[in-house]
Amino acid sequence: MWDLQKFSENIALTDEFGKSIRYSKLQQENEKLYSVIGRRCLVFSMCQNSLGSIIGYTAFVNNGVVPVLLSAEMETELLANLLGLYKPPYIWLPEALYESIFKLSLDNNSEYNTQDDDQSSIAEIVYQAHDYILVKTNYDVEYPLNDDLCLLLTTSGSTGSPKFVRQSYTNVRSNAEAIAEYLALDSTEKPITTLPMNYTYGLSIINSHLLVGAEILVTDKGLMQKEFWNFFKEVGATSFGGVPYTYEMLDKLRFYRMDLPSLRYMTQAGGKITTELHSKFADYAEKSDKKFIVMYGQCEATARMGYLPAEYAVSKCGSMGIAIPGGRFHLIDESGEEITAPDTTGELVYEGPNVTLGYAEKGEDLALGDERGGVLHTGDMAQSDADGFYYIVGRKKRFLKIYGNRVNLDETERLIKGHFEGVDVACGGVDDHMYLFLAASSEALESSEDLKSFVVAKTKLNPAAFKVVVIDEIPKNDSGKTLYKALEVYYNVTK
Repeated sequence: MWDLQKFSENIALTDEFGKSIRYSKLQQENEKLYSVIGRRCLVFSMCQNSLGSIIGYTAFVNNGVVPVLLSAEMETELLANLLGLYKPPYIWLPEALYESIFKLSLDNNSEYNTQDDDQSSIAEIVYQAHDYILVKTNYDVEYPLNDDLCLLLTTSGSTGSPKFVRQSYTNVRSNAEAIAEYLALDSTEKPITTLPMNYTYGLSIINSHLLVGAEILVTDKGLMQKEFWNFFKEVGATSFGGVPYTYEMLDKLRFYRMDLPSLRYMTQAGGKITTELHSKFADYAEKSDKKFIVMYGQCEATARMGYLPAEYAVSKCGSMGIAIPGGRFHLIDESGEEITAPDTTGELVYEGPNVTLGYAEKGEDLALGDERGGVLHTGDMAQSDADGFYYIVGRKKRFLKIYGNRVNLDETERLIKGHFEGVDVACGGVDDHMYLFLAASSEALESSEDLKSFVVAKTKLNPAAFKVVVIDEIPKNDSGKTLYKALEVYYNVTK
């Protein structure tokens, strides 16, 4: 996947504790780890933004070992269920979490346990480096792997869903190359980690920058922590990526006032940012000689499908842009016919070499081949303008019928966030009953009734259809995306 020797003298990884690893050293570390495994097989990789986690990932992918990338913060019971379904021969995990995660996972996994109560006879630590350990398991089944299978990623954060996206070597390589091309990446870049590496967006930053010999700045600190910005300034970070929630937090931090001379560009993906926030960051970038690049992607397309070139950040505000190099977009109507007229809503369809193989929900699925043929129906509703730039207007399934009127839940959220600065809100519900979930910490609202009145005025629908629910916080996964499923417990509709 990566020619590490090509950049042997370059620094590949630097962490917040001052430790750096050159590409030549990374190659050596990869060889040592792989020599213990010595064959193509499945490995569960419990991810953190740390040197050990990234070293493990690169060792696996570069040597044909197939990693399942999971959050190291995953609950024990959820991990135990996944272990039982996929039965990996190896697990790569932080040494500090061995007792709390790994042993307890085995205790909870009756299918894994044997009559022998001696834990050491069930699994053993076979390698240790950079605060990570490689644990060899002893399952009596090992599932065959398709030759093209490179890695598996979940689309649901740390929720423990058994459904994984199967990404091929061609998927990962082609997407990394496309990203490096449209961002014009080179070895002088210093991206800083702001997203979990087990999240497709965060992983794509690692993949594309290793491809060009750049130095990745590794930290598990968040944007709201002083230590993050100290590290950022100390090492001269050149870029970072964020989801819409990231930019909402940056806006609260008054990011525009920060003195960040090393920063070259910012990227945004993981959902549509509000037009108001897009405009703020585009204006900031233009005035400070930096770039703000909105992107569009899904795990099912490896990572990226579209991007808005920085020079259009202001003039095409609100757009997610054009297809990445090697890809193609088009829109289809409800009958599947292609839409050619501009400013007409349809489902967005993407074609390209980064469209993934399909899903896996159990170990037997790892032998499956390509089920998509390079075509992905995204489930997103979009329009294109006369210049060929695309605008996402909502999810195909994120609609409610309110007294016979179709209401786009995503667009409603964006309208609210655009009008009430500092509001954290999520919209859900069932037909004829929309729930407006409001975080208790939200600013700029004297009363929750202000929120309801605003939505009623915008939709011009009967107020009886809307209910405001104030909760402690809007549930989000580890990549900052709203967990709408978790909000369904508040639905108490009686008909």
